[in-house]
Amino acid sequence: MTVPRSRIQRKNREAILEAALDVFSAQGFRGATVDQIAEVAGLSKPNLLYYFASKEEVHRTLLTGLLDTWLDPLRALNPEGEPVTEVLAYVRRKLDLSRDFPRESRLFANEILQGGPRIREALEGDLKALVDEKAAVLAGWMDQGRLARVDPVHLIFSVWALTQHYADFDFQVRAVLGPGHDPFAEAGPFLDTLFRRMLTPG
Repeated sequence: MTVPRSRIQRKNREAILEAALDVFSAQGFRGATVDQIAEVAGLSKPNLLYYFASKEEVHRTLLTGLLDTWLDPLRALNPEGEPVTEVLAYVRRKLDLSRDFPRESRLFANEILQGGPRIREALEGDLKALVDEKAAVLAGWMDQGRLARVDPVHLIFSVWALTQHYADFDFQVRAVLGPGHDPFAEAGPFLDTLFRRMLTPG
């Protein structure tokens, strides 16, 4: 039987995960250490290791929670909706996710750049199954003439690339745009126009 955690235990776990998110997103998995995470969390190393047995366990816990967050915008694509509107809403949700969760986006990107060793099973399982399901919805809309025909899986990839870029390459984006620009506010109308023109049947 699982013993319920006390308020202090819950607070400490949350502090560790929040600190780990900062450290992993900045340093990557290899560059991060338990000592760094403990220092940012304001806890001793032995205290941290009471909650998580290793750096790997902290990282795995973060990634598991993150994958659910990352899949939610695609899950919300409604097969009963108007196709172009549904895709544009998906783009908007992904852009908002990149704006609101930049550290999580970089954590995920760092894991993928390393070959996904700690998340491969989820990528080949839950993620692939969801992409296959929604790609079939997109293909069905294309067969009905309600969306312009493009490769549905690569359409999903393009949404990922054109939204997560603003989180993963935030410094570069802001350096090129210069002061006085809000990358996410400017990206929204651009991406809406881009995908609307590409997907509206001719």
